[in-house]
This record gives sequence, C-alpha cells and structure tokens, in this order.
Amino acid sequence: MSNAFIIAKKEMMMYLNSPASYVVLFVFLIISSWFFASPIFLINQSTMNTLFSIVPIVYIFFIPAITMNLISREKDSGTIETLTTFPLSDKEIIIGKFISSVVLLSMGLLLTIVHFLTITILGQNVDYGSIFCGYIGLFLMGAAYSAIGIFSSTLSNNQIIAFIISLLIIFFLFIVKFILFFLPGSMGEFFQYISSDYHFSNMSRGIIDSRNLIYFGSLITVFLTLAITMMESKNWK
Repeated sequence: MSNAFIIAKKEMMMYLNSPASYVVLFVFLIISSWFFASPIFLINQSTMNTLFSIVPIVYIFFIPAITMNLISREKDSGTIETLTTFPLSDKEIIIGKFISSVVLLSMGLLLTIVHFLTITILGQNVDYGSIFCGYIGLFLMGAAYSAIGIFSSTLSNNQIIAFIISLLIIFFLFIVKFILFFLPGSMGEFFQYISSDYHFSNMSRGIIDSRNLIYFGSLITVFLTLAITMMESKNWK
C-alpha cells in the first residue's frame, strides 16, 4: 500500500498549494468558533456540546467540498488515464485519495482544539471522557463522509455534480434521525440505525459502543468499495 501513501502525499501537496483549501478550513473554523463562542456571551457558559452539535451540520457542506474534485478533476482533465498508466491499482488510487481527505479533515478538527483550551482556561466543567469520545466520533463521521464524497466523485467528471450527489447522500444520513417519529416501530429502528447523527450523538455523550464503530467502519468500507468498483468499471487502463 506504499503507492497509496504516494498518492496521498501528492494530493496533500495539491491541497496545501491551493488557496481554496485554506479558504475552506478558514470558513470551517469561523463557523465552529461562532457557534462555540455565542453561549459564552449570551449565558456566560460554554461547553464542547455546542461544537459537537454544529460540526456535523458543517460537515454536510465541508466534506463534499474537499472531496468533490478528487476523482472528477482527474477525469475532467484527462489525467486519470495518465495516472492509471503507472503501476498503481484502482484500489491504491482510491485509498490514497481517501487518506488525503482524512488528513485535511483532521487538520480542520485540530484547529478546533482552541475551543477545548478556551473552556479549560475559563474554568468551565470539563468532561474529558466525553470530549475525547466526541472527537473520535467527529473523526469517524468525517472519514465516513469522505468515503461517500470520493464515491460520488467517481460518478461524474463534473465537480459540481459530484458535490451535489455527496451532499444529498450525507444530508439523508444526517436528517433521517429527525423523521423517525413518523415511521412505524420496525422501520423506525432500521432508519435510526442508518442515521449518522444517531451514532455520533451516542459517542459525543461519552459512549463508545461497538455498534457505533461498526456503523462508521461499514460506511467507509462500503463506499470505498463502491468507488473502487466504479473505477474498475471504467476500464481506464
């Protein structure tokens, strides 16, 4: 899998050399900071719960934005054919792209550490266990969404279409939790399980259940497998 890391390094260099990446990270930090800081001024109290409640919503737009061009850009510019002439498997290409998107996502999460330091300095009650679990949940949710974004990017050479497809899939997985009231019991249980926000909410409360880990791991596996299948079906080589 060393080739996958070479691809990941190449993508990270492109991210770091692109002003758009810094704009996306800046906007991500500004939005999360606004919602984190607002309770400090309104009720003189703030917790990491405010951050954990807003980041999953920001992800709906943030993740598609950083993944929409990973494959579609290569297809649109014609460099996908050149890329596949190298001794690289489709799996290595997809995994490499996935790693780069997860690294950029992690950079965004690291920027929010300033919020954790803020509540520590202000002397707020800090539940380190729930904060740790919350960050693990955000990382897994972001990784799962990244896999969805990469799969969507394999479906079209138009980056906007790839963005819309991944946004719709991610939005459905997020919003389905809020329509359970209208569904009958057995169907409600099924849709509750496929809700990404349901599993993240459990983790943000300091609960790491194997079902939550299996859920996010399954999303990553399924959508990366679909992305690899789509790459192979195109017969670029």
